[in-house]
Amino acid sequence: MSAITELSRSRRKKGAEGESRAVHTEGRHENKAAFVFLLPWLIGLVVVTIGPMIASLYLSFTSYNLLQAPKWIGLGNFETMLGDARLANSLRVTFTYVVVSVPLQLIFALFIAMVLDRGMRGLSIYRSVFYLPSLLGSSVAIAILWRQIFGTSGLVNQVLAWFGIQGPGWVSNPKTALSTIILLHVWTFGAPMLIFLAGLRQVPTMYYEAAEMDGASARQRFFKITLPLLSPIIFFNLVLQIIGSFQSFTQAFIVSGGTGGPADSTNFYTMYLYQKGFTQLQMGYASAMAWVLVLIIGAFTALNFIVSRFWVFYDD
Repeated sequence: MSAITELSRSRRKKGAEGESRAVHTEGRHENKAAFVFLLPWLIGLVVVTIGPMIASLYLSFTSYNLLQAPKWIGLGNFETMLGDARLANSLRVTFTYVVVSVPLQLIFALFIAMVLDRGMRGLSIYRSVFYLPSLLGSSVAIAILWRQIFGTSGLVNQVLAWFGIQGPGWVSNPKTALSTIILLHVWTFGAPMLIFLAGLRQVPTMYYEAAEMDGASARQRFFKITLPLLSPIIFFNLVLQIIGSFQSFTQAFIVSGGTGGPADSTNFYTMYLYQKGFTQLQMGYASAMAWVLVLIIGAFTALNFIVSRFWVFYDD
C-alpha cells in the first residue's frame, strides 16, 4: 500500500515539474516576443534620443564648428554665456512669452471647455473646430498666415481702418511683435481645452446640486467646486504648456523672418540657439545652450511639483 502511495506522489511531482517547465518555457517565448516588438523602440531610443544627448553633452564642453574636429575647452562655452548680452535678451523674451502666454491660454481653454460642457447640440463638431488650431498652430503655413494678418496692410489693420484707426506694423514693431506670437500661442488652445472638457465631465453633479440647494452662486460654485476638483487637470496642462512654450521655435522663426527681430524682440532662446549652431556654426556653444535649456525646464517643472502640494487637490 505504501508503494502505491509513493508511486502516486512521484507521478504528481513529475507532473508538477512538467507543468512548471512548460510555464517557464512559455514565459521565455513571451519575453522573446515582447523584446522583438520593443526592439524598434529601443533602437530609436538609443540612436535618436540617448545617443544625440550624450554627443551634445560632450560637444557642450568643446569648440566645434561642424567643419573641424571638436576641441576640448572645458567650461569655456558656459563662461562665455555669462557675458552674452543677446543670450540674456533671449532669456528675457522667452520668460516673458512663457509667463504671459501660458496662463492666458489655459484661462481661455478652460472658459471654452466650460461653455462646451453645457451640453449643447453638435458638441463633437465644436470640439473638432476648436481643436483644429492646435493641429495647425505650429505649422509653417499658419505662421506665414499670421505674419500676413498682422502685417502693415494685413487683415487686422484693414479692420481697424474701418473705424478710422491706423494700425501699426504689428510684426515689424518691437513693442508689439512679441504680442502677436503670444496671441498665436493662445489661439492654439485646443489640446488643453479637450483635457479640461474631459475633466469637467468627471465632476459629480451632486456637488453642484447640493451647492445650489445651499444658495451658492455660480461664482462660488466655480471657485469652491470646479477649480479645486480640476486642480490636477490644471496642473497637468500647466506643466505640459510650460515645457512646450520654452521649446517654441517655428512661430517666432517664421513671423520674424528667421531673424528674431525687430530689434531681437522675438529672438526666443531656441531661435538664438539655432542661430549659434546652424548660422554661425558654433555647435559647441549651441550644445551648451541646449543643456542650459534642459536645466531651466527641469527647474520650472520641479518648482511646479513642489508648489503643487499647496494648491492641487486629489479626490480620494
